[in-house]
Amino acid sequence: MADSTTPLLTADRLSKQFSVAGTWPWQKRVLSAVNDISFSIAPGETLSLVGESGCGKSTAGRMLVGLTTPSSGRILFEGRDVAALSSRQRHDLHRNVQLIFQDPYGSLNPRMTVGDLIAEPALLFGLADKRSVAARVSELLGLVGLADRHADRYPHEFSGGQRQRIGIARALAVEPRLIVCDEPVSALDVSVQAQIVNLLRSLQDRLGLSYLFISHGLSVVRHLSHRVAVMYLGNIVEIGPKGAIFARPAHPYTQALLAAAPVARPGARRARVVLAGDMPSPLNPPSGCRFHPRCPFAIERCQREIPTLTSGEDGRLVACHRWRELAAHPAEAPSVRHSPRTAQLLALYRNAAAGSGHRIGIS
Repeated sequence: MADSTTPLLTADRLSKQFSVAGTWPWQKRVLSAVNDISFSIAPGETLSLVGESGCGKSTAGRMLVGLTTPSSGRILFEGRDVAALSSRQRHDLHRNVQLIFQDPYGSLNPRMTVGDLIAEPALLFGLADKRSVAARVSELLGLVGLADRHADRYPHEFSGGQRQRIGIARALAVEPRLIVCDEPVSALDVSVQAQIVNLLRSLQDRLGLSYLFISHGLSVVRHLSHRVAVMYLGNIVEIGPKGAIFARPAHPYTQALLAAAPVARPGARRARVVLAGDMPSPLNPPSGCRFHPRCPFAIERCQREIPTLTSGEDGRLVACHRWRELAAHPAEAPSVRHSPRTAQLLALYRNAAAGSGHRIGIS
């Protein structure tokens, strides 16, 4: 990962709300998809954004590439506010920040050949002309592991993994510096996922790319990331170096999310914990900490006050009122009383946080 004093891209307190129609036409409700999130991405770095479906990961990524306008907050590219850029500067920004879509079947125009799909952005941004574009297409196809003969074929003639390679080549055609990968392997077979992830890592090493990698596949995230940000119901609840997050998760939701991943050891035993209830609706989020209705560590303060991200010694930030207390004293304070069932859940959470052989999960 390259060193730089200035982040390549910074999201500063980004929020996004959508207006949703109610039962009657005059009734309007507000869906809060992303709430006051902040993070930065350095040159050559991969920041992974993880969380349950519906937590706001893809909305955050779409704001960064300009497909969705933030309701509030700022996006800074190399220290410059994107909203203050001129039309020419914004055109250059669109070249530097590209998107790989989740669906390799719906993201390619079925009426265009692969060669035309890859050539179009290069011609649009003036990176090739009609005489040199064929050579540029051939170079990009080779870069993603496809052959020259594939340029004359149509998307329906390819497998899912090949189509995703075409999507990657199309993103690379404008020589971007940051690529937002919106769950690029979730629609692929497991064996193909590994090929695409290895390709992305190889391209990063070769071209010095930065990634915002959006995924709920934790094994993929662990392989590709430098840092990890965990989202819950539109908020970032923990962010930090990959090693710290996976070795000792601090936020209760992060512990449950990581422990829900399958164990790669056949026959290994694991205890399971069912988090209380379902994830609340973003149309009616709970007060205080948004995770408190499902958290076995929640106290009265969690219901009243929204926790802010506070820093730890290992470079992580955690949005939890009690995380320092729980990390320093794994045993619950005697002043906090719980039911026998909750006490059992707490013991299992402590085992997971301490890196024991037990695993907990969400079901």
